[in-house]
Amino acid sequence: MPFSRISVGSPAEASQPDALKAAVAEFISMLIFVFAGEGSGMAFGKYLDLLSLQTVDRPRRPGLIAAAIAHAFALFVAVAVAANISGGHVNPAVTFGAFVGGHLSLFKSILYWIAQLLGSVVACLLLKVSTGGLETSAFALSSGVSSWNALVFEIVMTFGLVYTVYATAVDPKKGDIGIIAPIAIGFIVGANILAGGAFDGASMNPAVSFGPAVVSWTWDSHWVYWLGPFVGAGIAALVYETLFINQNTHEPLPTTDY
Repeated sequence: MPFSRISVGSPAEASQPDALKAAVAEFISMLIFVFAGEGSGMAFGKYLDLLSLQTVDRPRRPGLIAAAIAHAFALFVAVAVAANISGGHVNPAVTFGAFVGGHLSLFKSILYWIAQLLGSVVACLLLKVSTGGLETSAFALSSGVSSWNALVFEIVMTFGLVYTVYATAVDPKKGDIGIIAPIAIGFIVGANILAGGAFDGASMNPAVSFGPAVVSWTWDSHWVYWLGPFVGAGIAALVYETLFINQNTHEPLPTTDY
């Protein structure tokens, strides 16, 4: 079982040059992803504000589609540019999935999480400064959507994301399909935003939720955006490792390849 390969590691791992480089890569990729993804929502809001000041009626762009495309493109780039250094997790839930599968030690996972959270916060602060004081809105539940409804959404969507990560980037039998991993990962996030964005914002990523919450200091139902992705990621890792990765030939992968 994958649980038998879980490694705690040692604090010394966090100070190794390769681990520090991986953390920096995660920080930069998260900053790129959040700045573009969250910035697209702010830009759409600005666009609507400008329309309201004009007398000529123009068609309004569908904000959900714009957000899905922006997040898909940004994540594709963010994963691709970090893939050879840190594995391109760009998501604490993906890192947790790698940890559950035995591909990353606990101490390295914590280092990744710190870098990812800092990257998100810095991105949101930069957005606030560059937009003249506008804040990235914290993730929130839509009217009629309970915390438990949103929790199920986050579990299912993150399961799909981390399952995709395993199939295209982690599985040692992936072969040449590994080159499309960033595209597939970006696509599943974009598709999930179209499915769940109108209900709970479709985070699938605790760091993406954390940055706006810190900057706006809004924490309503914030636990949903941690518990859901971590549960979904853990289930996806266990399912893929148990059913599809050959347990007899499995070897822990280096941090540069998930």
